[in-house]
Amino acid sequence: MKLAVPTDFEILDALSDGKRNNAVNLSHLLEKNRAYINTRLPVLADYGLVERVGPAPNSGLYEITAKGQAALEHREAYENDEDFEARVEDELA
Repeated sequence: MKLAVPTDFEILDALSDGKRNNAVNLSHLLEKNRAYINTRLPVLADYGLVERVGPAPNSGLYEITAKGQAALEHREAYENDEDFEARVEDELA
């Protein structure tokens, strides 16, 4: 798992309130470029940290997953832990 620090954790943190959100709102909230947020959300989804939700398949709404919550909880260990992904997976077991 290769995360963009700090942006990916900021996205996870913004979604950690349990509410759904989209790239437009997240870019405004995080004061980041919308195009960049649009590139990071699918990467986070591929890692299983967020998932695309909503009434339409391409709605652009995302929410954090349990794995995303676990990654956020272990944020401090990300840069020092060679097997961060295993640590996150262990949290889910």
